[in-house]
Formats: sequence, C-alpha cells, structure tokens
Amino acid sequence: MKSYCPFLILLCFFSCSTPAPTQRASEHGGDRGSDENTTTADIRYLALGDSYTIGESVCDACSFPAQLTEAIKEERNFTALDLKIIARTGWTTTQLLTAIEQEDPDTNYDMVTLLIGVNNQFQGKDFSLYESEFETLLQKAIQFAQGDVANVIVLSIPDYAFTPYGQNTSDPERISTELDAYNAYAAQVAQQYQVTFLNITDITREGLDNPSLVASDGLHPSKEAYGRFVERLLPIALDKIKD
Repeated sequence: MKSYCPFLILLCFFSCSTPAPTQRASEHGGDRGSDENTTTADIRYLALGDSYTIGESVCDACSFPAQLTEAIKEERNFTALDLKIIARTGWTTTQLLTAIEQEDPDTNYDMVTLLIGVNNQFQGKDFSLYESEFETLLQKAIQFAQGDVANVIVLSIPDYAFTPYGQNTSDPERISTELDAYNAYAAQVAQQYQVTFLNITDITREGLDNPSLVASDGLHPSKEAYGRFVERLLPIALDKIKD
C-alpha cells in the first residue's frame, strides 16, 4: 500500500496550527427571477465541529454544511440561507468550547449541527473528558437553536481507520473500536436530550473499497463522501426548517 508521510498528514488533520477559518461567510443564492412560486427565506444554519465540518482537503463548496445549504435552497426554492461555521482542523471538544465562548453565537439559528470528537480519540484524551464536554456542547447547540431540541442534529464521527492513513497506523482496529465508543456515547446523550442523531460512520467505512470517498490527502472524506452525508441529512434538515 502506498505510504503516506505521517508528519504532513498530521498537520492537515490533527494540528491546530493548520490555517482554517473558524467561520465562513453567509451563503447566498442567485436571483431566481420573478416566478410567483419563488419563496424568499432567511434560514440560519450553524455548523459546529472540526476538520470534518470545515471540509479539510476539499473545496469550500464541497464540505457537508456547504452542500447541505445548497441542497436546502434548491429543494425549498429559497433565495438565501445563512451559514455560519465554527470549526477548525485539529479541534478537540475543549477547543471547540473555547471557540464558542469567543465567537458567542446568536441563539436564533433555525438549525444547528454538531460533529466533534475525533481529535479527542486521536490525541488519547481521557474518555471522561469527552463525556463531560460533549454534553456541554450539545446543551450549547440547543441554546443556539432557539432552545429547541428539534432544531439540532448530531452527526456520528467518521472512521479514519478506513483510509490509507489509518491503515498505516499501528492498530486500525483499535481506532474503529474507540470511535464506536465515542459514537455510542454521543448517540446516548442525543437520545437523552431528544436530539436527532445521524449515523454517517458506515459511509466512511467504505473508504478502502471505494477510494473516491477519501480526499486527496488520504485521510479526510472527499466531496463525494460529504455528498453521501447530505443525502441522509437533507430530509431531516427539511423537516426541521419547515416553511
């Protein structure tokens, strides 16, 4: 199997020094003309996470929040949908909490997604830290979503064991086992708060059989993988942002 330089890939995936925006500008659709069926809407979407949310190693429009935004606009014929992303490559739950405190987001978002935890696992943080901080992050996500649990979606953590990088680690099976534990806990807490939990991990576990699901860095999901995420997300999102 082709060898990947661990140092370079770690800079792309797990290092907080990687230049990546904590937020992106609002997404606006073009003028759809004067069709009487056109609906103008100001829907606000907040995406919280890490490299899997900003879309490390894919284009700005290729991340799952960006693709989801465009899909919603097309489905609902919206002319504008405001997207804010608070995420950075390498962030753990601790760093996301710090960034949220600094950013101080509004509390009137129509939808909030949360996907976090891979860097806790990779950096060998104590699992109890995730148990504590994930619940705090979920509570904040609910707060930002107008205090409505129905407006929040938790996504499961992708499994990087099924990438060329993951296969070159000492124990890919351990990665999968540990991420299963993280995802099981996240699902449990989401259920406790009556928040939607969406499993997308199985998609990333096709990465070795379907290399098109892995980005050019040999580690992150590709545009195609994020598109698969959005196929599952879209009907849920549409239900949460009913006209």
